[in-house]
Amino acid sequence: MAKLKVYEYPHPVLKQKAEKVAVVDDELRRLFDDMLETMYAENGCGLAAPQVGILKRMVVIDIAREGEKPAPIFMANPEIVWASDEYEVCEEGCLSVPEMRAEVERPARVKIRYLDYDGQECELAAEDFLAVAAQHELDHLDGILYIDHLSRLKRQMLLKKYKKSQKTRA
Repeated sequence: MAKLKVYEYPHPVLKQKAEKVAVVDDELRRLFDDMLETMYAENGCGLAAPQVGILKRMVVIDIAREGEKPAPIFMANPEIVWASDEYEVCEEGCLSVPEMRAEVERPARVKIRYLDYDGQECELAAEDFLAVAAQHELDHLDGILYIDHLSRLKRQMLLKKYKKSQKTRA
């Protein structure tokens, strides 16, 4: 396994649409493993392939809290097949927009169809934080960042703060 480079806003790869994978094979499983290692190393709870510069429709998620047994979910070609009519607001952050957080409104529950680590078709009913994390990561596959869900004013304020934080990190 290898830790991959996480691309940060405004890198152009983050705004591109990822391609479907043809089959889940050993090469893709290695990528899943590398993505998971990267996500854990960065203290994230989700990571999409475009965030590491790979334009494939692949996502890893693990919302287990510190001290809990890891429970990774591997998704290839995930798609939301149902979303609830009720919405919830949750504070989100992103490894590609480090140190920033904002409240985003999303459907409270979703069903996602995908291929798992072994290439088997699965369906996941997600609610609460898992629903938020899954929708956030699936957005990355279409070149959408959580900041794209913010009002123009809130996005501008967050990006101004982000640029300032980038100068102090450099």
